[in-house]
Amino acid sequence: MRATKPRKRGITMVIDPGLSTGLFSDVVSSHGEYIDLIKFGWGTALVTTDLARKAQVLREADIGFYFGGTLFEHYLWTGRLSEFVALVHETGATCVEVSNGTIPLPQHAKAGYVSLLASEFPVLSEVGFKDPARCAELTPAGWVEAICEDLAAGASLVVTETRESGKAGIARPDGRLRREVMDAVLAEVDPVRLMFEAPTKELQVELIQSVGPDVNLGNIASTDVLSLETLRLGLRGDTLMDLTPASGAAVEEWLGESPSSARGDVGLPVAVSAA
Repeated sequence: MRATKPRKRGITMVIDPGLSTGLFSDVVSSHGEYIDLIKFGWGTALVTTDLARKAQVLREADIGFYFGGTLFEHYLWTGRLSEFVALVHETGATCVEVSNGTIPLPQHAKAGYVSLLASEFPVLSEVGFKDPARCAELTPAGWVEAICEDLAAGASLVVTETRESGKAGIARPDGRLRREVMDAVLAEVDPVRLMFEAPTKELQVELIQSVGPDVNLGNIASTDVLSLETLRLGLRGDTLMDLTPASGAAVEEWLGESPSSARGDVGLPVAVSAA
């Protein structure tokens, strides 16, 4: 079974793209035990008029929250980093995300901001770019180097970019993982220090199968929280046989020629199997 909150691994980060406060509250009320973090996507925090109410809902549910890295980039690009820091303090955000997915911020400089902000907040750094052309230029060794540099600078977790579409960063434009990048990263970095953005079921399944059910996953849609939890627990066909031990006796009988095996109701009382 899954570890209970607060979790150090198997983290689920849900993205809020601008849900109404009522729906947001319902999601937290219904599925809060399966949600570890919520990210207010890109710059939505600046146009969410009831952000304070949403933050209060999360505090009451003991769910951490932060703002998408694009908001950090916006403030940095406009020379107002101190205002970003003030916003984090004012809202009570539990961590910050530092990224260079859009603006031309060199990796070494990004690591410097990780170090700077880590003196005040837990930092999630993001590696990878939103532009497919820039993504293609980042080699597997480059991914590993950037991740290790950010961790050394003080990042609590490093997030691997895929955007909300699941078709950028560590994922290809067709939505498949860049296996050569994954293999290089996992060979050098403990996955407990990583969070993989996985907004699609296909990415979630591949990452669970590659890393295990306690892989940290992010950019999960609010409508997919329970679906992801069933994937982690082997309660969906995509991961059932990967994660759920089979009964040897049952399998042996299924492989036989008994009528009950053909029906798939091995071991059930006659009255039940006939229903």
